[in-house]
Amino acid sequence: MNHKRLTLFAGHYGSGKTNIAVNYALHLAAEGKKVCIADLDIVNPYFRTKDSASVLQQAGVELISPQFANSNVDLPALPAESYRLVQDKSIYGIMDIGGDDRGAYALGRFVPFIKEENDFRMVFVANSFRPLTRTPEEALEVMREIEAACGLQFTDIVNNANLGNETTAEHVLGAVPYMEKLSALSGLPIFAHTAETTVAKGLEGKLSPVLSLQLQEKYFDLPSQKPTPRPLWG
Repeated sequence: MNHKRLTLFAGHYGSGKTNIAVNYALHLAAEGKKVCIADLDIVNPYFRTKDSASVLQQAGVELISPQFANSNVDLPALPAESYRLVQDKSIYGIMDIGGDDRGAYALGRFVPFIKEENDFRMVFVANSFRPLTRTPEEALEVMREIEAACGLQFTDIVNNANLGNETTAEHVLGAVPYMEKLSALSGLPIFAHTAETTVAKGLEGKLSPVLSLQLQEKYFDLPSQKPTPRPLWG
């Protein structure tokens, strides 16, 4: 897998981009890379990168998140240390971008640095089961809105078709024609197909590459002790 120094994940609300960003960070860390992930989602207070803070810490991944993430205060402000991702070339940086065009505005301040270095991958996370992206045409419209808002164009797309814990291998496989059409419409390659670890086993020999995911849990549902998930590429 060809990794860029910066990888940005964006998509429609509920697409699953945060969970993918966290798992991708863990995957890079498992390869021995120095990784820093930044939560730039200042719109959605429900599923945050900080929900996985303990898991990321155990894996040696540095987390940068808004000061009031996981509280009942949600201010549209990013910490100054977010600039480390575009300034420190010794790290692999991952950015979890806010949903839709409103959330993508926060990325704008980093775009000049990202373009200057030109070592990035901006991934659109598509979930064909979500409202407003049920067709490739609808997904393409969301993509264009995000690009216009942040001033940066997508380079890849990810198939994250899922129904949460009810997802089966058939759901993921059934979304392949959707993704192929989105790829044709956008002119972008499919970077990966994703699935929860047990579901991913049912995709072996049928899809490639597959990013096996540990599903992110809500902050208030996290037990006091939990094992570190190990994402695997299939």
